[in-house]
Amino acid sequence: MENKFSVAISFDGVLGYIEYDGDRRDAAVTLPNDEARAAVEKYLRSKHRIQVPNDTLLDFSEEEIDPMESVRSFQIALTRMWEENGVHVDWSRPVEFVKKYPTLDSLPKGGVPFTLDEN
Repeated sequence: MENKFSVAISFDGVLGYIEYDGDRRDAAVTLPNDEARAAVEKYLRSKHRIQVPNDTLLDFSEEEIDPMESVRSFQIALTRMWEENGVHVDWSRPVEFVKKYPTLDSLPKGGVPFTLDEN
């Protein structure tokens, strides 16, 4: 099983991403807003009591989650992060897109097609 996970994040119109490494139990946060980046780093270094779904969407149990413990714990913690610091997880935005086009100004202009390929 892969022990790494990356996800795009956003705060106040600024894009970034988090790269989690389960072997090192560490996460690197890239976000141009220093205050928001620090808030994410603090959140990820703290344990949290989170209601986690079980067999159905109506069946929850409270668990203490250490985001750095495993990919599963990291992902569960991300589901509640915005409530703590206003930083949203962009689950469907590819991290490669954010790395290549970190701002709206960096997108190709004038209808020029773009891809995530490096070619």
